[in-house]
Amino acid sequence: MGCTPEELQAARDRLVPDVAASGLRVLFCGINPGLMTAATGHHFARPGNRFWPVLHASGFTPRLLRPAEQEELLAHGLGITNVVARASAKASELTAEEYREGGRLLAEKVARLRPRWLAVAGVTAYRVAFDDKHAVIGPQRRTLGTTRVWALPNPSGLNAHWTLATMAEEYGRLRAAAWEDA
Repeated sequence: MGCTPEELQAARDRLVPDVAASGLRVLFCGINPGLMTAATGHHFARPGNRFWPVLHASGFTPRLLRPAEQEELLAHGLGITNVVARASAKASELTAEEYREGGRLLAEKVARLRPRWLAVAGVTAYRVAFDDKHAVIGPQRRTLGTTRVWALPNPSGLNAHWTLATMAEEYGRLRAAAWEDA
């Protein structure tokens, strides 16, 4: 990012507000804010992150949104939050305790907002946060109250195992389920 150590620490300490409302069709959940997201206040803001292109390619949005347009998601019945609120340069900086506490807080948030689906963008984060070692990409058996849960591939550009096309296909499966159960 080309920041001073003080600017990096300020970004790490900055909380990124959720884009959320009650009764959403899908509440997307990232692992935690990256430093670019913390600096801008816009989710999935790092260039190279594929969240916004995948959201569009899978049919969730009628056009490719920029991170600065994140509030437009609400009009589509969508929102964004994170498992862990603390920003970091890499998700590997997070502890298992942070994930578990994040999962507990996320469950409380879901109980309050009651989205139809919680979509965790990162199966490893989901496994640790909800103590489900055998979770795989796709719909989960677990529910949070009446909210169904789907584990999605992490859209980070570092997740090279998933291409834009294969991610869009998986996100599209979630979209079909979210609109089917309406």
